[in-house]
Amino acid sequence: MNPSEGLKRLLHSRLNHYLHLFEQTMTTQIGEFEDLALELGITTFPTNMTSVHVIDCIGKNEPINNTAIAEKLNMSKANITKISTKLLKEGCIKRSQMNDNKKEVYFSLSSKGRQIFEVHHMMHEAIEHRFISVLDSFSESELQASLKFLQALIDQMDNIVKGDKRG
Repeated sequence: MNPSEGLKRLLHSRLNHYLHLFEQTMTTQIGEFEDLALELGITTFPTNMTSVHVIDCIGKNEPINNTAIAEKLNMSKANITKISTKLLKEGCIKRSQMNDNKKEVYFSLSSKGRQIFEVHHMMHEAIEHRFISVLDSFSESELQASLKFLQALIDQMDNIVKGDKRG
């Protein structure tokens, strides 16, 4: 085995370790989201981050329809329909139609949805701040190499998700 092969295997091992920690971190962050929401007096909210991300997408783009939400979140329209139906029942979003197009349904946030949107925004700011502070010790060329590496992984995973098993 040549030296770069060993380094590649080490990178693979470290990435797997990172992914396991990432799963645990997501669980912790959901708990932090719930704690922050409760501190702000929000007693009911979605318990999965996908629904929260749909609320976030609507909040950033309202009014927005199912098709646009699906495109922005890279999800199926059927998934968005299922999630938006649940969010409507929970009182997080409102539906409306434009005067010039009665067929198309658009979503916007209710006051409850707006509160959840704000909590999510606060969480993302804290997460982004922690992430950027880790990168402060990297040089410009290290950041460029990291970005290239991550993009290669994203491209590979995107191909796998789309059915190209070769990645």
